[in-house]
Amino acid sequence: MTWSETLRTGWSAVRGHKLRSLLTVLGILIGIAAVILTVGLGLGTQKDVSQQISALGSNLLIVTPGSSTDSDGLRGGFGTGATLTRSDAEALASSVNAPDIGAVAPEKESSLTVEANDTNWTTSVVGTTVDWPAVRSRTVAAGEFFTAEDDASGAAVAVVGATTATELFGTTAVVGQQLTIADTPFTIVGVLAEAGSSTDSDLDDVVVVPLTTAADTVSGGLTRSSLTTVYVQAASADQLSAAYQEAQTLLLNLHGITDADSADFSIDSQDALVSTATSVYRTLTVLLTGIAALSLLVGGIGVMNIMLVSVTERTREIGLRKALGAPPWAIRRQFLVEAAVLGLAGGLLGAVLGVVAAAVLPGVLGTSVVVSGAAVAGSVAVALAIGLVFGVYPATRAARLAPIDALRSE
Repeated sequence: MTWSETLRTGWSAVRGHKLRSLLTVLGILIGIAAVILTVGLGLGTQKDVSQQISALGSNLLIVTPGSSTDSDGLRGGFGTGATLTRSDAEALASSVNAPDIGAVAPEKESSLTVEANDTNWTTSVVGTTVDWPAVRSRTVAAGEFFTAEDDASGAAVAVVGATTATELFGTTAVVGQQLTIADTPFTIVGVLAEAGSSTDSDLDDVVVVPLTTAADTVSGGLTRSSLTTVYVQAASADQLSAAYQEAQTLLLNLHGITDADSADFSIDSQDALVSTATSVYRTLTVLLTGIAALSLLVGGIGVMNIMLVSVTERTREIGLRKALGAPPWAIRRQFLVEAAVLGLAGGLLGAVLGVVAAAVLPGVLGTSVVVSGAAVAGSVAVALAIGLVFGVYPATRAARLAPIDALRSE
């Protein structure tokens, strides 16, 4: 029997029991679709996280203060201390002290209630300098960003995000409008272009004011000169490592610390954040893919079960073919082809379902789903392999039947 005859006979046998074949294929189909979607969701999440971290800016080092200790001896986590000051940021911005650092954007951030036209909204109020838009890769959609003179004089001016403007005024056309922060009226001089969301917040829900104004008017108190974050932008991507070393050495010297392990600040690189997040999501993707792949095992057992039933039902056929001279390898090949057809059909249909679901789910879940060509091709190949592997035993059993015993069966 030629291969073409074997394939034609196998396809006819599968079509001869449509419902049974469909139920068998369904088990593999679900497993393949689950694997493709799981891998797609994992890759999509990695992509989203990378984009969100990249939205912070490019070639960045993120410097945060150390921990704080209250009067009762309770220590806060990293970032709660008041160990970074504006003088630290100014030293980092010096091309003499740190030639590989291109720009620095200090931030003094507070969550405050902002009022306008009898409406209030709790948002993030950020005090910073004129380099902030360049370092954080932000642009102004309307009006302008405040100037160095505004910062030096402590002017009560503000630049707002699109979300904040909409919540307070119902529109983003708010240049020239007034809002109140900490009982102080501020004039809106600009509206930031929309940037979407970062890893933990809405980047468009923000009010940006001059750092001097934030220290003197908005925050005040003993920690008015402290900063919550200092964003350091390397002069280029190739100089990021050198900028890291310069920033660490400079801050250790400024703070009088000789041991880097005792530093009262921490420096994280943007690449490290992306790498860490990607590693975590990759591990979760592998884990979830393994769980989804278990359904393929169930589908394979279904193929074996159906093929054993088929061998039992076709015992007389097998005996007749052997009596007419069919060798054992021809019988074995016949049943392996039938099992492979079931596996391949399940793989192809599962791939189609997975790709269609990947196109629909982003609108439902609000997250990206990246269809991997390698995952699709690999899943179809695995489905075919499952059909062959789980079809070996039934095919071998059929090939070993003695012709006389097969012909006697009822």
